[in-house]
Amino acid sequence: MPGALCALVLSFALSSSLIATAQAQGTQPNALPPGVYMGEADFKQAPAGTYAIDPDHASVIARVSHLRYSWSIFRFDRISGTLKWDPANTAHSSLTAKVETASITSNVKGFADELSGNNYLKSSAFPDATFTSTAFRQMSTRRGKVDGQFTLMGKTKPVTFDVELIGAGKGFAERPRIGANAKASINPVDFGLPALFGDAIEIVIDVEFQREP
Repeated sequence: MPGALCALVLSFALSSSLIATAQAQGTQPNALPPGVYMGEADFKQAPAGTYAIDPDHASVIARVSHLRYSWSIFRFDRISGTLKWDPANTAHSSLTAKVETASITSNVKGFADELSGNNYLKSSAFPDATFTSTAFRQMSTRRGKVDGQFTLMGKTKPVTFDVELIGAGKGFAERPRIGANAKASINPVDFGLPALFGDAIEIVIDVEFQREP
């Protein structure tokens, strides 16, 4: 075997051994600061407990048909919620979440204020959209469905989110963490939005939860 190739193989073998040792010892094989850990694609790495949404690592996106020409993207910036998590039996888990509808943003100047006003979301009268889970249904090690009751502008309807685990682990600051992507569709007319929004609105959530102290 040529010398350069031999050195490359030995280097790879040594690196693999160091990574395996580090993982077995619960340490990081990369340059992350002490006490900070990467997430893993294993929901059991997040221990049981009560978790809160990390508002700095959470987003709610509404994808709304723009007269069937394209999708308009609106983001809600203020979200909070609590996850009661049981990795030993995920069906025992539960979730409550709240989004402040006045926190909507748009790249169309002035449109966010119009959307939060009385013609659309009526944020003064109905400041929050809420979701309360009724069932967690695990489909695989990384995917599941969360059924629940979604309330918008005083109207409540059943909604199911398709959920994908992004990562779970020790997190940082001695607070375990779990992150997921969730998607659902709602019929806007069901919640009192104008017929202009006749097509389904897709809700896309990317969120991290951190365990309460």
